[in-house]
Amino acid sequence: MRNFLRFGFILYLCFSMGKGVAQVGTQFREISYKDALKQSKELHKPIFYMIFATWCPHCHKMREEVFTDTALANYLNANFICVIQDGEIGEGPTLRKKFNVSAFPGLLFIDENETLLYTLNGEFKTDDMLNEAKNALTPEKQLPFLKAAFEADPSNADKCLAYLITLRKGSDRKTLSPAAHAYLATQTEAQLPSAINWRIIANAVTDIKSREFQYVLAHQDQFAAVASKVRVQRKIGNIVSELLEPYVGKNDSVGYKTQREMVKSMQVQKADSLVFSYDIMLAERTGNWQAYRKAARDGVEKYIWTDQKTIKEIAQNYLLHCPDPESLKHAVKWTKHALEIMDSYDGNIILAKLYIKTNDRKQAVVHARAAMELTKSLGWNSKDADALFKELNIN
Repeated sequence: MRNFLRFGFILYLCFSMGKGVAQVGTQFREISYKDALKQSKELHKPIFYMIFATWCPHCHKMREEVFTDTALANYLNANFICVIQDGEIGEGPTLRKKFNVSAFPGLLFIDENETLLYTLNGEFKTDDMLNEAKNALTPEKQLPFLKAAFEADPSNADKCLAYLITLRKGSDRKTLSPAAHAYLATQTEAQLPSAINWRIIANAVTDIKSREFQYVLAHQDQFAAVASKVRVQRKIGNIVSELLEPYVGKNDSVGYKTQREMVKSMQVQKADSLVFSYDIMLAERTGNWQAYRKAARDGVEKYIWTDQKTIKEIAQNYLLHCPDPESLKHAVKWTKHALEIMDSYDGNIILAKLYIKTNDRKQAVVHARAAMELTKSLGWNSKDADALFKELNIN
């Protein structure tokens, strides 16, 4: 599918940007990085790169609706060498690595000496994109200027934040971390709970073991007073997710276990709740149903007892993969609770099947009938309910 989309996108580019064809909007060139630098030197213009992916809807929307705008196109064409590059083929992966492009579209402003002046990622509206392009051409708003100003005065919170905010537009949080820690090292612990320091911590601190984050954990009320309790809890959630998610994504049970122990040592409810979710996710991805049973048994009623959707998903996995009587007993209890929160077709189907597994035909019939009634009242497909009726010999 991606190859098909890439072919279609390339055809689109050929028709809209072919040599010798009158161009509408931004005049993107399909040239090598070397040639882009050469033209930049010859014309004394910086390079504007759009790094796209053929499967990325934001890339298509920017190309079709934003970069066709006359005012934006005129500004970009007049001031930049505009280049477009598929981020997944050719020079794309190399450029993504060189300039730390973490999302599509990656929008880079580079001078003739290969210095990254400004960087963005994601989708922008036309007016916002024009403003950002103007920022990219304004020396005091460019990354080299902001970085130099901060490094000359690393205890200045305003200069640190200005640099971080601009860097964050096109970089992930980990890229911001060194500058943030350089500034925060100039602050005593008593100085940390201020509004501007909170903004720096919230945007750029990613190390769960860092002095600053550990201080946040130990003094949540002080930071809530300068931000809010919701923002403090969100920061805790973000830093835990950023730590654990890569290990789950790679099915790395060994690495995950080490990081999990670190998170659990925090003894924070929000962190424990996220650990439960990642425990469940990793166990399901790796097919470790023993670990799945343990995580669910320990955490369903503690962390997701009001989340009927997730409860049903776990009960469904128990139905398929955890057939021992004790596990089925837990799944029945959880699914009944989910139906108490909100009656549902799928919940009744799951519960009926669980009762069949536990040889309780009477209750299986009750919930099969309940599922069938819901299909009739809502006009839904009754395939699963029909199958249950047949299995249970219900007239």
